[in-house]
Amino acid sequence: MNISEPFVRRPVATTLLTIGIALAGMVAFRQLPVAPLPQVAFPTIAVSASLPGASPDVMAATVAMPLERSLGRIAGLTEITSTSSLGSTRVTLQFELSRNIDAAAREVQAAINAARSQLPTSLPSNPTYRKANPADAPVMILALTSQQYGQGRMYDYAQTVLAQKLSQIQGVGQVDIGGSSLPAVRVETNPAALARYGIAASDVSAAINANNANRPKGVVEADQRAWQIYANDQSQSAAEYLPLIIAYRNGAAVRLSDVAQVTDSVQDLRNAGSANGRPSVLLIIRTQPDANIIETVDRIMDLMPLMRASIPAAINLDVMMERTSTIRAAVREVERSLLIAMVLVILVVLVFLRSVRAAIIPAVAVPVSLVGTFSVMYLAGFSINNLSLMALTVATGFVVDDAIVVLENTAHHIEQGMPPFQAALLGAREVGFTVLSMSLSLIAVFIPILLMGGIVGRLFREFSITLSVAVLVSLVVSLTTTPMMCSRMLRKQAPPSEEGRIARLAERGFAYFSGGYASSLKWSLRHPLLILVILLCTVGLNFFLYAKISKGFFPQQDTGRLFGNIRADQGISFQAMRQKLSDFVEIVKADPAVEMVTAFTGGGQRNRGNMFIQLKPLEERKVGAEQVVTRLRAKLAKEPGAQLFLAQALDVRAGGRASDSNYQFTLMADDVDQLRLWAPRLERALNDVPDVADVSSDQEVKGLQTSLVIDRDTAARLGFGPKQIDQALNLAFGQAIVSTIYRELNQYRVVLEAAPRYWQSPEGLQDINLLSPTAGLIPLSTFARWETTNTALSINHQSQFVASTISFNLPDGVSLSQATAAVRATMERIGMPATIHGSFQGTARQFTESLASQPYLILAALVVIYIVLGMLYEDLVHPITILSTLPSAGVGALLALMLFGKELNIIAMIGVILLIGIVKKNAIMMIDLAIEKQRLASENPVEAIYDAATRRFRPIMMTTCAALFGAVPLAVAYGYGSELRQPLGISIMGGLILSQLLTLYTTPVVYLYLERARARVSRWKKPRVQPA
Repeated sequence: MNISEPFVRRPVATTLLTIGIALAGMVAFRQLPVAPLPQVAFPTIAVSASLPGASPDVMAATVAMPLERSLGRIAGLTEITSTSSLGSTRVTLQFELSRNIDAAAREVQAAINAARSQLPTSLPSNPTYRKANPADAPVMILALTSQQYGQGRMYDYAQTVLAQKLSQIQGVGQVDIGGSSLPAVRVETNPAALARYGIAASDVSAAINANNANRPKGVVEADQRAWQIYANDQSQSAAEYLPLIIAYRNGAAVRLSDVAQVTDSVQDLRNAGSANGRPSVLLIIRTQPDANIIETVDRIMDLMPLMRASIPAAINLDVMMERTSTIRAAVREVERSLLIAMVLVILVVLVFLRSVRAAIIPAVAVPVSLVGTFSVMYLAGFSINNLSLMALTVATGFVVDDAIVVLENTAHHIEQGMPPFQAALLGAREVGFTVLSMSLSLIAVFIPILLMGGIVGRLFREFSITLSVAVLVSLVVSLTTTPMMCSRMLRKQAPPSEEGRIARLAERGFAYFSGGYASSLKWSLRHPLLILVILLCTVGLNFFLYAKISKGFFPQQDTGRLFGNIRADQGISFQAMRQKLSDFVEIVKADPAVEMVTAFTGGGQRNRGNMFIQLKPLEERKVGAEQVVTRLRAKLAKEPGAQLFLAQALDVRAGGRASDSNYQFTLMADDVDQLRLWAPRLERALNDVPDVADVSSDQEVKGLQTSLVIDRDTAARLGFGPKQIDQALNLAFGQAIVSTIYRELNQYRVVLEAAPRYWQSPEGLQDINLLSPTAGLIPLSTFARWETTNTALSINHQSQFVASTISFNLPDGVSLSQATAAVRATMERIGMPATIHGSFQGTARQFTESLASQPYLILAALVVIYIVLGMLYEDLVHPITILSTLPSAGVGALLALMLFGKELNIIAMIGVILLIGIVKKNAIMMIDLAIEKQRLASENPVEAIYDAATRRFRPIMMTTCAALFGAVPLAVAYGYGSELRQPLGISIMGGLILSQLLTLYTTPVVYLYLERARARVSRWKKPRVQPA
């Protein structure tokens, strides 16, 4: 049966089929979204609860633990963590990747309801939840700055105008505002003046609340008209609050201006934002999980003129950071690599066949196969991203193989004098099974990857399917379009004397190598034991090199963006923290590679801050982002009292607790005191280890607190209970909201607290007075004393155990395998007790799991290929011959990676798995012909394998060179995204070069040994003739 015959005989139909495949792909290409990587959404839900004034210990015991017990019973939960700080608890639930997030959310709500009876009755509201994605990074940061308007007014415009418009844009998922808070009227009382008039802060609060109302008044109606009743019961500004009467003393009115300073300010003074060192309000924009990042950012940029027009001209709205510039550049680089690979592959065919006509055939087959793949990508919901384009680039060397085999075999018959039409029919029929075997066995390599779970399986599912589809399309094209074009375009080669100089030189060079191979192969077949020993040595060398090579998880791309986390001394004030933020911004901004710096602090984390850094384009700064981090790290270390942890944003962040650095190691223990003792010891020890950098712990137990000790008997005798005392303290030091101002677009607060000089030191407690119902105004010091002690700023749980997370980054040139080994070794060196358990979390955990699964992945690929080949050949022996080509490829890939200083990460591992599919093609082409010669020409195994190897030497060299040159643009890649492409290209090139040198000899030798073994078994099984 000849599958290709109908297509050869019907050239018009075949041409239209080919055009249809290409057109479908081109239409689909224009519809495909663009993204940096395949979308991997981690089903994560964050549960939040608040109890104002509760300490972290109280929040952990009374709120976090009941919630964790109830939530921990939900099916599909892989990780549960919590963080309890002053007045708030956040529980983070991460589910299996296959878990439906909406169904999980319903179960989370049910678990919250079930836990409500165990939570404190004073909880002001039920815990709430929201869906989150720990891998989600901001796609754009906008900054509002102005010399005329304060940050409160800018925040107001950001919240009421800009955030609303941004949220309406298709693809925008979340808009966070930082750097300030809404405008507010701030009433800063003078405790000394209050005491002089005998007025308590609670009197001021009650007067403000009573004199600022906004309630319905009714309507006056006559026969023909109606009047809405309006009253000036709302005070809108600080000036209107100043004359407010608080009380009467000696017949005279005591006004608010007598006891307090009233200003138009902001609701929360403890927030600060900076854009290149200027005070600013920041809009941090994230996309929806399935959004097209490029299109979303384009829509935002299109809306920028309208947004600028909707705010006062004196407010500047600038883009401080956006992700798409590097994404676009990386995608352009991969597209360019793809085009270069196509050109190189076609040149390979031209050099080997010395015919422009012959080169036109793969010049059609390759683009059609690749472009046709886009239609399946569109139907599968894939995107144009680094991995899918890399798959197509690698596929360039694969899809041409099928066409080369058909083309070369047809050309061989034409050279023997057969007419092109007959040669095309015979050539396609002879190699049809070979092409099918090559394609199906290559696709079989990806079956284990498609069945993989976890983040690696999700990331490379798109890569695997894209590459497999490209191979399938090329299989169809090679059995339809290629033989048809061969029958119409190929001609018998001109005599050498009539060929051009380059063609004669190419043929002379190939004849030289072919003759040398034939001679060396004869020698190898006469000394098979030596060749077998070399093969066995390569098997052992694989294990040695695999144990020796540095290993990583996912290559870190230079995206031109850095993220920073600031951690200051635990007892730092907000004023000092704001100064630290400013100092760090100035240091970073001064670096010549930095273009934009945005930073903010506050929001309840008084010793924490965040920084976003946009670097200049790569061609301007001339150094990589990691070198910039290393350079800045030395300068930032000189800043006393605070640390700035800088790192590139991880392309793949697999959950984990929010931390100062990218990688986490979590300690858990039953005994809190033991954990608080050993976690700092491990942190200090790791700071001296050169294989980790930016070591930080989230254990913060040295925060300062002013502990108030109340004499309850005296307080009760004076008529004070805990509620009145707490209220007095809150009105003085808690930025208490005592009233609301209603305006057309928003609501604003009236905030009451003591003047700054009183809340900037614990000594301010001396001036706090409470109004006793029996004894008048009483100083707080009458029935209370206070002392300064240490307190935990936060308490963390992991899987319901008290936990402390040590986070770290990788120094330049250090692999993740070295860093994780160093952490484990340090833990053993300091003698940490067995009662404290440590485990890697987040990305580091995914790395350790993927590292453990790598050998099984390769083994699964080998088993699947053996099964497929065994089914195709209906033979159990010769699939082993084909698989014998693989050890040399593994050695070549590992040696190449080590030679160029690359680690064995999951990209390089995919390259190794690809080599399993590539290098076996040489053996398939040899063995197919050898089996045919043994069966049809009755040749012995030595003659058959020798003739097959020498006859197929040209197509073997062509396919190998095609795959080799297809990987060249990846291996020598530069610019954005090159960190992803280089490991793949280097591993493929290294494996191809070494395997090509060895398998041309090892495959025939293994074939002979297995044929001899088969013959011995056949003789042993043959029944002996018994004598009569």
